[in-house]
This record gives sequence, structure tokens and C-alpha cells, in this order.
Amino acid sequence: MEPRYRLVISCPDRVGIVAMVSNFLSSHGGSIAEASQHSDSSTGWFFMRYEISTRNLSYSIEELRESFAPIAQSFNMTWSLTDSAKPKRVALLASKQAHCLSDLLYRYHSNELDCEIPCVISNHDDLRSMVEWHDIPYHHVPVDKDDKEPAFRAMEQLIEEHQIDTIVLARYMQILPPALCEQYASRVINIHHSFLPSFVGARPYHQAHERGVKLIGATCHYVTEELDAGPIIDQDVIRITHNDSAEDMVRQGRDVEKTVLARGLRWHLEDRVLVHGNKTVVFA
Repeated sequence: MEPRYRLVISCPDRVGIVAMVSNFLSSHGGSIAEASQHSDSSTGWFFMRYEISTRNLSYSIEELRESFAPIAQSFNMTWSLTDSAKPKRVALLASKQAHCLSDLLYRYHSNELDCEIPCVISNHDDLRSMVEWHDIPYHHVPVDKDDKEPAFRAMEQLIEEHQIDTIVLARYMQILPPALCEQYASRVINIHHSFLPSFVGARPYHQAHERGVKLIGATCHYVTEELDAGPIIDQDVIRITHNDSAEDMVRQGRDVEKTVLARGLRWHLEDRVLVHGNKTVVFA
């Protein structure tokens, strides 16, 4: 597929937004290859995502950004214009469980995920051979439970060195420091093995088993300082019965976790997730 520019906008809703943006693009030789928009009547907010064919464009992306800026300011827009030919750089963080990490690596090498993965960072060394088999550098950064700050400093340095755009917690069993959450707001993706907001924190399948639920699920969300409370990107569930033990639920839940995390990450990579407050609009 030809490279495209992606224009993503959120702003207060008012008459003329679509017309103004469409006229701007056509006047610069851009044709709209994909269009999505949503008006939220409860908040009075408008959301838009356009994919723009670059075939007939005679302007660079920097020139388009400069030209569009006055329009964005007049409509009080939060916006971005990105080039699909420049994939995001993703760091995968994991601990000992391999199912989410191995699934993402498989999808990456199968060209299902349009990104670069310069490194995997883990607080354990268990998954090194699997990651290095994929020819991806593996960084073991142990975390001292009594003094976590040195490990997080080392991790932040690796993230900066690799010029990372997006961080994925593929069952990374550590709570990130608030400063990192703030620095990478809406760019740290986590998979929680529960259908949030139910059963936050540790051992959610065991919590669900004790509660006697009939559905279990997984939640892909952006990480914030508040544990398991960030904007939700995607969720899914499977049905269980009273015959399922907590161990059965863990086993079945892993399949849901892999699917939900991969789907949420793909939408993020394609700029399909717009965050507004603690909610998201997803143009899937």
C-alpha cells in the first residue's frame, strides 16, 4: 500500500470542521483515502481521523503541518499529522510469562504490526533465548524490590537510547514510576488480565474465581499513575462455568490477553486511538 499521511484531530464540536479540513486537503492536492469521525453529544467534543493519499501531494509533511497550524488554532484542535512510512519504535517490557511477548514477536515478524522493535527489556533473564532468536536485543534490568529507582533509571536510559515512541508492558510485573507514566502519557500500553474495572491489581483470575463470575476477560489500556485505571483501548471476554478452576481461568485467559493486546497495539500504531480525559475513541 502506498504511504499515507494520517491526520488525527479532537476539538470542541462546531459547524464547519469537516468542510474546513476537507477543503484544506483538496487545495493542497491531498485526497482522502479513509475517513472516520465521531461527535460526542455528551461532552460536545468532535473527533476525526483522515488517511490522506500522498500520490498527488506536492507538499512535504512539514509544510502541511505549518500550513494547517492556523486552522487548528482557530478551532482549538489537539491534532497530529504523521507519515505511515515512518513506523513507530516500540520497546517491549516483560517479566517471566512469555505468552504476550511471544505473540507480539510472531506478529511483528509476520508483518501484522507496522512498527520497529529495537529492544526487549525484562527484569528477569528467562526470555532471553526466545527474544534473541528473533534477532532483537534483550536487556536484562533486574529490579531490587527494596530499591527500584536504579533499575528504572537504567530502563529509562535504554528507552531514550533506542528513541522509543511506544512502550508495551507485555505482562511486565512492575509498576512504572509516575514520572515515566507522565513523560509517555498515552504511549505506554498495558494488558491487564481482567475485565476492568473489576478485579484490579494482582491475581485477578483468582479474585474472579472466588467471586464466581461467569465471564472473564482482558483489558488493554494506557498506563497512568493510578494503577489499572488508565484509558481503555480494547477489551474482550470468554465464558466460563463453575467447573473451571482458577488455574483453568488463567490458562483460558492467556488466549484473550494475547488477542486484546495485539489488537490494541495495532490500533495505536495506526493512530486509531484518540484519548479524551480518561476515555478513548477508537476508529477501528
